[in-house]
Amino acid sequence: MGRNLQSGERLRPVDLARAHGLSTQAVRNYEEAGILPAAERTAHGYRAYTPLHARALGAFLALVPGHGHRTAASIMRAVNEGATDEAFHLVDESHAQLLEDRRTLRAVENALRDLEPDTTRSSPSGTSARKTPSDAFARNTPSGTFIGPLAHQLGVRSATLRKWERAGLVRPRRDPRTGYRVFDEADVRDARLARQLRRGGYPLEQIAPLIAQVRSAGGLQPLEAALTDWRARLYARGRAMLTGAAELEAYLRARG
Repeated sequence: MGRNLQSGERLRPVDLARAHGLSTQAVRNYEEAGILPAAERTAHGYRAYTPLHARALGAFLALVPGHGHRTAASIMRAVNEGATDEAFHLVDESHAQLLEDRRTLRAVENALRDLEPDTTRSSPSGTSARKTPSDAFARNTPSGTFIGPLAHQLGVRSATLRKWERAGLVRPRRDPRTGYRVFDEADVRDARLARQLRRGGYPLEQIAPLIAQVRSAGGLQPLEAALTDWRARLYARGRAMLTGAAELEAYLRARG
């Protein structure tokens, strides 16, 4: 391995830095962090890099967009230490996380799709009228629905709705005369969204931020832009992982 590091063209830190748009200090830092193999030293103590170091730096920078800086650094350290299996394990974990993120996005999209109102319903006059998600509940009271009827419609227990309230997923008001919880249209929407995501196996702490975003957006429709951006970022991460894998394989071949 020592012969490989010494063979070929000798490169200065500034050569590596300029080729990758970095500072020379960044190159030194990467070497000290184990991201690059240890450099040989000249008789005067200067670092002498080789094309293999350039390949290592290129692999690291290609891994970062898909895996993140910390994981990319850990992958390179494992490779440079000869722990290739550990490097592959780290790569696999990143791919597993990407798959889980895709499943989460799909669950959110399905939940939001299920919350969309039916396009039409027959009116007494024979015409069509738009049906909102809370139509079935609004009949309970002119200003909302109580916890029992809502729990029945959702197929959950009233205790579950109270638990969701404590977690911040729903925010019913109290009827001033009876003290009972009253769920308005937005509460019904949030409860339905929570039910869909819970059925998908997602914990309350992951559901709460999404519902908060629905509230801040004023409804479901404005979230389409966020979902589009989410899909684009997952796509970019997947492509970046492919690029990183190709550069990592090239580095592994160069190491022999």
